[in-house]
Amino acid sequence: MPWTNAADAAAALRSVGYLPDDRTAQVAFLAERLSKPILAEGPAGVGKTALALAVAAATGHRLVRLQCYEGLDEAKALYEWNYHKQLLRLQTDEGRRWDELEGDIFTEDFLLTRPLLEAIRSPEPVVLLIDEVDRVEVETEALLLEVLDAFQVTIPELGTMTAATRPFVVLTSNNTRELSEALKRRCLFLHVDYPSVERERAILLSRVEGLSEELAARIAEVVRSIRRVAVRKAPSVSESIDWARTLLALAVDHVDGAITADTLHVLLKYQTDIDKVTRELELTPSGEG
Repeated sequence: MPWTNAADAAAALRSVGYLPDDRTAQVAFLAERLSKPILAEGPAGVGKTALALAVAAATGHRLVRLQCYEGLDEAKALYEWNYHKQLLRLQTDEGRRWDELEGDIFTEDFLLTRPLLEAIRSPEPVVLLIDEVDRVEVETEALLLEVLDAFQVTIPELGTMTAATRPFVVLTSNNTRELSEALKRRCLFLHVDYPSVERERAILLSRVEGLSEELAARIAEVVRSIRRVAVRKAPSVSESIDWARTLLALAVDHVDGAITADTLHVLLKYQTDIDKVTRELELTPSGEG
């Protein structure tokens, strides 16, 4: 960093084991050059979170992660006061008036920083990952908008804190709900889909030691055929990697219908999906032929 073009970004990401396509490399470069967040949207398990991890590794910057979930509020995303520590302080100074104590207990010593404030206060550049932003309520999304606008936070008792260096921000969404237009306007949009057979083969070869090119290609082809079936949860890239490692652990050097049927539970997480894929791809488990 700074990257001079998209090719630089692609090379940096590849150097830490992340294989970006052309669009991903371009968006990563523009996010750094324009100081804009990335909104990476797509199915679960296609490498959205891994992009933020790769940027952190490639730049040498610390990763700060805000894992979103239903019910996430300002106290867990931004900051809160250490009430237990404050209470202990009050109990040791019972004879003093409140106006004397207030300035003592609302200080840095009693502040609990959460990911957003931690990223803003960092003296060194950080990569801020806001993971699964589509899981939070609209009110929390509004808080994120406020922070992403100016990268500053006002704490009434301590004043306004402004980021010394602007974080590289990646927001991920599994598209479980529509995000606000206001949030989308502030971000560079990146749709991350399942990789092509060729790219998944390359990913497998880079991530699974001892995997042959022939077996990697066959795994990628089979996984693509499974994804074409309308299942409840299609296999993610991480699950295709797990499957490759499973086959190597079982000393399998080729993939046929029986082997696929016998190990489908590594790729699929619902019995109804396993049954459907077995039926539609006409797979026969070993011992039933």
